[in-house]
Amino acid sequence: MKHLPTVTTLLLGGLLLGTSATAQTPGRGQIDAHMIAARQAAGMEHRNTFFNLCPITPPGAGRGGPGRGAAGRGAGAPATPDRANWYAPPFKIFDNLYWLGTRQHSSWALTTSAGIIIIDTNFAWATQPEIVDGLNKLGLNPKDIKYVIISHAHGDHDQGAAELQKISGAQVVMGAADWDMTLARKDYAGGIPAKGISVGPQGYKLTLGDTTVDIYATPGHTDGTLSYIFPVRNGGSTIMAAYSGGTLTGAFGTDGARWDEYIASQKKIQAAAAAAKAQVILSNHSEYDGAYTKARLIAAPRQVGETHPFIVGEDVVQRYFTVMQECAAAAKLANGAK
Repeated sequence: MKHLPTVTTLLLGGLLLGTSATAQTPGRGQIDAHMIAARQAAGMEHRNTFFNLCPITPPGAGRGGPGRGAAGRGAGAPATPDRANWYAPPFKIFDNLYWLGTRQHSSWALTTSAGIIIIDTNFAWATQPEIVDGLNKLGLNPKDIKYVIISHAHGDHDQGAAELQKISGAQVVMGAADWDMTLARKDYAGGIPAKGISVGPQGYKLTLGDTTVDIYATPGHTDGTLSYIFPVRNGGSTIMAAYSGGTLTGAFGTDGARWDEYIASQKKIQAAAAAAKAQVILSNHSEYDGAYTKARLIAAPRQVGETHPFIVGEDVVQRYFTVMQECAAAAKLANGAK
């Protein structure tokens, strides 16, 4: 029987052919080597991350997208899109972790013995229907929110912070550089939260009741991007989760220092995840970690050998960060950054 080539085989084959055909192009072989390494690390689990990050476009074309503080995410009040295209019901993921996202963006509620920690808040138009109403539907009280952690100060993740603070009196936690950007805003959808905990390069241990979130400064996507390691409970087991705070490389262009900073941050959180033996990988975009799809699979009958959809294992978690590093290295070269 003749076997059809897999997507991986086709892609890697194309990259290798491209390397041969463009061997005289400075750096092309190195670009392709990083892309091959990224695709191998992606496997079937991180394909969306690979295709969003790696420079499929010709060298020098870049990946586009908003840079730090870009208007598309950092300012203004985007019109509320058709609810049918973004609304998703809330889901209980683990005994102490709940997903409150839209189909595109993720917000999370981490419950503790002393209250709730919200991780990322989505656009302002999604805060009430997804987070506030979502908590109520799950039997949780929005007034029990004690902390709101913002991975980075872009509108798709931080516009609900002020509203949640108003409802609950919660402290907002943000990277120091992103606080500077946030407090300098004049007009912002959802309002400006009162300054709470500012996280510098040294990171921060946030403890609420019986739960500690280890917060790591991982600058790159924004100057103040934060990533996390924290425990989730599944029955009688405690499992460590790693949370990637910023994914896209945006408009880094030829600024080699920004590419290097991003790559160093991914290595930093990868090492932290390895030390914690993290078996769960989360992010603030369900398009990267498949949160919306996985959340719906939790209730589905599991076949022999299948585990909890979010428990992917240490190797898969590690490979997520390898994809980000290798794609960034390839994109840096493709953009001619030094």
